[in-house]
Amino acid sequence: MTTPDWKNRLYFGDNFDILRNHVPDASVDLIYLDPPFKSDANYNILFQEKSGEQSAAQISAFEDTWQWSLEAEAAYQDVVANAPEKLSKLLEAMRAFLGANDMMAYLTMMAQRMVELHRVLKDTGSIYLHCDPKASHYLKLLMDSVFGTDKFRNEITWKRTSTVKGNFGQGSKFWPRAADILLFYTKTDDYLFEQQFTSYSQEYMDKSYRHVEPESGRRYRLVSMIGPGGAAKGNPEYEVMGVTRYWRYSKERMQELIDQGLVVQSKPGAVPNRKYYLDEGLGVPVQSIWDDIGNLQASAAERLGFQTQKPEALLERIINASSNEGDVVLDPFCGCGTAIAAAERLGRRWIGIDVTHIAITLIRHRLQDTFKEDLRPYEVIGQPQDVASAQALATDSDNSGRYQFEWWALSLVSARPSGGEKKKGADSGIDGVISFFDDNSGKPKRIVVQVKSGHVTRNQIATLNSDREREKAEIALFITLQPPTRPMEAEATSAGFYTPEHYPDNHYPRIQILTIEDLLNGSTRADYPRLAPEATFRRAPRRRNTGAQAPMV
Repeated sequence: MTTPDWKNRLYFGDNFDILRNHVPDASVDLIYLDPPFKSDANYNILFQEKSGEQSAAQISAFEDTWQWSLEAEAAYQDVVANAPEKLSKLLEAMRAFLGANDMMAYLTMMAQRMVELHRVLKDTGSIYLHCDPKASHYLKLLMDSVFGTDKFRNEITWKRTSTVKGNFGQGSKFWPRAADILLFYTKTDDYLFEQQFTSYSQEYMDKSYRHVEPESGRRYRLVSMIGPGGAAKGNPEYEVMGVTRYWRYSKERMQELIDQGLVVQSKPGAVPNRKYYLDEGLGVPVQSIWDDIGNLQASAAERLGFQTQKPEALLERIINASSNEGDVVLDPFCGCGTAIAAAERLGRRWIGIDVTHIAITLIRHRLQDTFKEDLRPYEVIGQPQDVASAQALATDSDNSGRYQFEWWALSLVSARPSGGEKKKGADSGIDGVISFFDDNSGKPKRIVVQVKSGHVTRNQIATLNSDREREKAEIALFITLQPPTRPMEAEATSAGFYTPEHYPDNHYPRIQILTIEDLLNGSTRADYPRLAPEATFRRAPRRRNTGAQAPMV
């Protein structure tokens, strides 16, 4: 991973396959993974208009629902046959205890990936697994078997909220759940760890740093210099400012402190104390209960509408504690890219992997919005680069490829999915939406998008124009894998032009036919007013890199 052509990398695909085929042994310094929790819930991405209005458009980002199936059985047999002996025996014992059920399917999936994560981690590396209490005890056993019980460092409790709404009114009989778990392991005993600190509370400062130095205005506290244990502990005895005691410092060191003005005697005959300034303190050491970083509120600036999004402050703490600038950070379940954004800002190199084109698109927008010209080069690997690979994605045998193709095609024009939660076999007519501004009203205009991977006809263009009118959109885009026919182009032309009220000399076709081939080679793009930042996706706040610009070496 230190080749001269190194670039940060964002992979689309199954992280098991990506790890096994693309990430070399001992090449990663820090791994953070926030896999789907075994919570039996479907998570959705909720998109929001720039105006703040909630959009009804939701799309399934991933399903956190695991079922025992032939695929799970095959994965189980793979682990038992090929994994290290401890993990193999553990998984057999877990199956005997749990049976062939949904939890076992989840743990088998995690076991496969844990072996690969151990392989790619450097000997000096660390791994943090983010989970919830429903499966954390099972996951800890998996990590014990892969990394070793002696490589367990901490079980960190992240108190993500203090205002959990309980369900006692509906008859629930358990304490409201307000915390997640982070399991911290290392590969060996030779690993990096930089203690992190938080600021002192005002109450602590008022109580402990009660003194103020008149000359400088600096706050300080006084600490005893008497050596604990006296002569029995080898502390030297001598006189300081008329007071003889057993001191914790040598006579020479004591004189240095006096010369520096750091020894204070409140009155003649009183035992001198040492002065410690507030502004020289590191703060309060962070311990294994993190209650100072709250979950993201709906109104938070960094909130992107991804339901399971974690705050950047959480990832910054982990990255600062367990990596140096220029180190490689890996997130194999990168979702909306919080770990990636934090790594970029702190000058780390990074690898992100996700199995949905939705996530890849969100991350690309997030990185561009956040860092703009400061963004270092990165590669997106696994997305179609030509018509043949796009066709292969569209004809995926399990039918999910059709929707992955659709989401990928929408990303080519920076559109967000629309039309309600996608269901296999359904076609809502409108697949995506672009929002844009062409005046100062603050209200975005709309472009609707339809994606087609198969045979296309003139009637589809006529229907799209009707859908555009129904949705009160100014423009409609028709994205197709197949070249349009002349009748299709004629139908699109007959829809006329959109002319912005404040820019009467600018004309934009109401219906625009864009082929995948032209979009990929850059010979065309959607034609609409770009007079202000697009409002399609919630924009990540602008932030600058705080780390040095780590060279791509």
